[in-house]
Amino acid sequence: MTVGETRKATYTIPIGPIHPALKEPVRLDLTIDGEEVVGVDVALGHVHRGIEWLGMHRNNPIQSLYLAERICGICNVCHPFAFAMAVEQAAGITPPERAEYIRTIIAEMERIHSHLLWAGVAAHEIGFDTIFYLAWRVREDIMDVMEYVTGNRITKGMFQIGGVRRDITAEQLPRIRQSLEYYKSIFGQLKRVFLDDRTIRMRTKNVGILKREDALKLLTCGPTGRASGVAKDVRQDQAYAAYADLDIKAITPDILTGTVVGDVYDRIIVRLLEVKQSIEIIEQCIEKMPSGPILAQPKTAALLNALTKAEGEGIGRAEAPRGEVIHYVRLEAGRETVSTWKVRAPTYTNLMAMPTLLIGGQIADVPIAFASIDPCFSCTNRAVIVDRKTNKKFLLTDKELRELSIEKTRKLKC
Repeated sequence: MTVGETRKATYTIPIGPIHPALKEPVRLDLTIDGEEVVGVDVALGHVHRGIEWLGMHRNNPIQSLYLAERICGICNVCHPFAFAMAVEQAAGITPPERAEYIRTIIAEMERIHSHLLWAGVAAHEIGFDTIFYLAWRVREDIMDVMEYVTGNRITKGMFQIGGVRRDITAEQLPRIRQSLEYYKSIFGQLKRVFLDDRTIRMRTKNVGILKREDALKLLTCGPTGRASGVAKDVRQDQAYAAYADLDIKAITPDILTGTVVGDVYDRIIVRLLEVKQSIEIIEQCIEKMPSGPILAQPKTAALLNALTKAEGEGIGRAEAPRGEVIHYVRLEAGRETVSTWKVRAPTYTNLMAMPTLLIGGQIADVPIAFASIDPCFSCTNRAVIVDRKTNKKFLLTDKELRELSIEKTRKLKC
């Protein structure tokens, strides 16, 4: 070391896999220089459940549909939505128009509850638990409506291949409209609390910045990408269900502020404005929803027979609250189950932006910057084995994963 030269010391600290700032198991290995983050490594794999393999070994695609609903407890509408669309494309099934409108209404209800849930979590990450309680109390009304319409608060069981299992009746519409009026009346308060509060502005402005060019290069989607000025939304770009009949525009922060920074504050703006947009979409669906059947084939036995004879592949794309969800399925004639099922959740791509979001920031801002993409690891995890001697990574095949699972179960029983 030469005269006058100072030694730069960096340290690596782990956050997780279990940590108060994380709502799901994940490990962040942060390299820090003082208080500044200079390196990031995200370690996944703590909640891998082998959902795709299980789905390909169910008795039929309808059983796999309800497994798709359990990929994520929060996004439990968009996954069966995308799966159903993929199977319908592969089998040549067209859902009735009324079913498409009901699917859209339920999907937008999910967006409202998911964004409000995230708003509460974001407040908790910056230590503002009063707003956490407020956001979650406000969220309860849409949860009550979803339970009223579907019979369940969490897994709805609404979707069926070729339509929906339950209709939205005329008797239910007043309660839905009442909820929409409630959110319209309280939207101004939510906007003031989250966008005008001095503490929140100080903790979120110019934190976790993702520039537009980086968002495009890293293929970010959903509110994470739109907050950086990337006006992409599957509902707008590749309209499905009833969205093709509606006027859907991707929400970006410049709609409200006139500028795009791509920070945590902008991600709050996008999600709040999307709550308002979802209210308007549901209102349009209620007004335009046609009468008619809700299933292409109401007899389950006949539907299963048609699916057994079908052959082909399909892709279902849906705009989940976190971004684009893609389900790919393949059907083979004479086979009762789906032969191939692949799921790509939005967090899978949004995680690629994590080093850009965190590097250069302060370690105290890591929880809110990380949470600002609204990550879901139950949707994302894939199984990877690392040989610690050579540090070489390799993927497990379905057969190997199954054999290891059986071996582990036998050990646990002993």
